[in-house]
Amino acid sequence: MAKGRIVVVDDEFHFRDWISQTLKRRGFHVDACEDGQSALELISENDPYDIVITDIRMPKMSGPQLLRAIRDNFPGTDVLMMTQYGSVPEAVSAIKDGAADFLEKPFPQETLLIRIQKLFESRKLRTENHNLRRELGSKFQFDSIIGCSNGMMKVLESLQMIAPTKATVLITGESGTGKELIARALHENSPRRTGPFIKVNCAAMPDTLMESELFGHEKGAFTGAIKTVEGRFALANGGTLLMDEISEMSTGMQAKLLRVLQEREFEKVGGRDTIKIDIRIVATTNRDLPKEIKEGNFREDLFHR
Repeated sequence: MAKGRIVVVDDEFHFRDWISQTLKRRGFHVDACEDGQSALELISENDPYDIVITDIRMPKMSGPQLLRAIRDNFPGTDVLMMTQYGSVPEAVSAIKDGAADFLEKPFPQETLLIRIQKLFESRKLRTENHNLRRELGSKFQFDSIIGCSNGMMKVLESLQMIAPTKATVLITGESGTGKELIARALHENSPRRTGPFIKVNCAAMPDTLMESELFGHEKGAFTGAIKTVEGRFALANGGTLLMDEISEMSTGMQAKLLRVLQEREFEKVGGRDTIKIDIRIVATTNRDLPKEIKEGNFREDLFHR
């Protein structure tokens, strides 16, 4: 079975034949054309080709014109441009138009084979990524999560098991590693997906404001409370509440959060009525919580909830 399907396009017969024979000896299926128009007709009439190697300047249809036609009609085919000395700017322009790479004539056999190998490796990675995203899409619908490392695959496997449950979830990781994307994916793939997804940044406000933000408040509960306001817990009822950077919350607020997690109920600031809620809490942190517990900055009982 051939390693891949390649079309060589060049109006110079000897150069075209040299490339074709070099690649055939390496196990590739190779077809050759003397101009861009013939190449386009060949590509249109046959099974998809992996790579087209084309000269820039040719009669009937130039290399850049062939590139644009392939880009528009056969986006799965990579184009490797060949250029004579002095026409490098044209090749650079072709790269901007979507060419995968370019070679400056004359070039040795080794350079040709290395470039072809790199193109096929790139194609393999794209195919694997596409297949992975399609597989994950059918299982998780995680369109915004990209990654195929062993670590990411373990995370996604964990999400598959956790998403359908009612479990409270803690997501740890450095800033910028996509903790919120994971949290939203948990919500979107849970039985709560039709409910609200509410966020609160625990590092962005002091305790007095945080309490009102989470629990809500009654009119007149404090200076400036001119009306009754629903808190994030109530707004997230039936859905998911993302508590971003939970490690920044004071121990006093942690104690109040613990009661909500245990009893699934709370009272508004200044209120007397107990409000029952049905929410899932997903928390994130960029800190080492076991270390924070030892230092007295985070409640151990909350950590195990």
